Amino acid sequence: MNFVEELRWRGMIQEIMPGTEEQLQKELTSGYVGIDPTADSLHIGHLVSVMILKHFQRAGHRPIALVGGATGMIGDPSMKSAERNLLDEATLRHNQESIKKQLAKFLDFESDKPNAAVLVNNYDWMKDFSFLDFIRDVGKHITVNYMMAKDSVKKRLSGEASEGMSFTEFSYQLMQAYDYLHLYQTHGVRIQMGGSDQWGNITTGTELIRRTVGGEAFALVCPLIKKADGTKFGKTESGNVWLERRYTSPYKFYQFWLNVSDEDAEKYIKIFTALSKEEIEALVEEQKAAPHLRPLQKRLAKEVTEMVHSVEDYEQAVEASNILFGNSTADALKKLDEETFLQVFEGVPSFEVAKSDLEVGIKAVDLLTDNAAVFPSKGEMRKTVQAGGVMINKEKLASFDVEINASSLIAGKYIIAQKGKKNYFLLIVK
Repeated sequence: MNFVEELRWRGMIQEIMPGTEEQLQKELTSGYVGIDPTADSLHIGHLVSVMILKHFQRAGHRPIALVGGATGMIGDPSMKSAERNLLDEATLRHNQESIKKQLAKFLDFESDKPNAAVLVNNYDWMKDFSFLDFIRDVGKHITVNYMMAKDSVKKRLSGEASEGMSFTEFSYQLMQAYDYLHLYQTHGVRIQMGGSDQWGNITTGTELIRRTVGGEAFALVCPLIKKADGTKFGKTESGNVWLERRYTSPYKFYQFWLNVSDEDAEKYIKIFTALSKEEIEALVEEQKAAPHLRPLQKRLAKEVTEMVHSVEDYEQAVEASNILFGNSTADALKKLDEETFLQVFEGVPSFEVAKSDLEVGIKAVDLLTDNAAVFPSKGEMRKTVQAGGVMINKEKLASFDVEINASSLIAGKYIIAQKGKKNYFLLIVK
């Protein structure tokens, strides 16, 4: 597999340094991507760089994931309008371990092959580097003029709301450049990859390698991913879409991918899956022939959810989605864990019902009119039941005066009433 060609048809190359492709075709090459450990989980904004490493390993090269323990203490000024909070070492170590577990779903760290993935933390080589040594051994090789010419610095300094840039942030570029030099010397790294906002920092690294040891190193960056409407990819109303299930459940994760636009689905399936060009082209044709069936979104959601979570999580997410939009059963409803159950019915009109009424038993007609205003009148409720249009917990009501009791409760405190195909109501029993 030709790594550069693979990324090119996937739309994952924005800029590439001359000679990069020749280097990768010549021999097994070590390459790295930097990941900022500011949280104990990656979010889907990180996935582009992670997929680059995945393809890199698939092509027979050695991927190195660098967790920026040292640089994470400072914060990258690229694309930022303000400095970030600094983290302590214990937090950084915890974050690193959590991130490695997530990366292991994409990269093979355990292989005995020469291209097994490696995880490094720049805190390990920066923590004992004295300030005097750094400015003498690294700082003297890169001029201030060279650093000031980088877009990340120019944009930050020229912004209307800018309060300038601290020396701490200005030094970030040199620190990242030194990471490249260090990995060049200790791990034989010859290429650094990342998002296009990193181009300036990465090329400073190649320049530092050239000036200090006369070596040749390369760079490749992918475009920053945006949605078709121009808004930022990976953000929702509730914030980032995380890979850690404690922050974004598998159901919500699956829903994010399932609900992308047709245009975005065609782009994302190339970037966020390892499906072949032929498979993707066939799916694109299917989508054109029957866009209402959304084969691109369904396959995208399947591939990414299984890769990040598991086949079981994907199947449960599909089952949960079918509860609202398909012919699901009462058993499927009862199998949902409480968190997913509440996410499925998020935004559905809800009513509180007294537990004491359920304990003694209550007629359905009274429950759905007097206790919860699902129907405006008992007459309307009766007619809808007779027409087969009322369900309790996905089971059709045979009679409007059937008794509902505590045995109908889901997770001991919920009942789902359904009026027609699409009108759901959540009864919360307290």
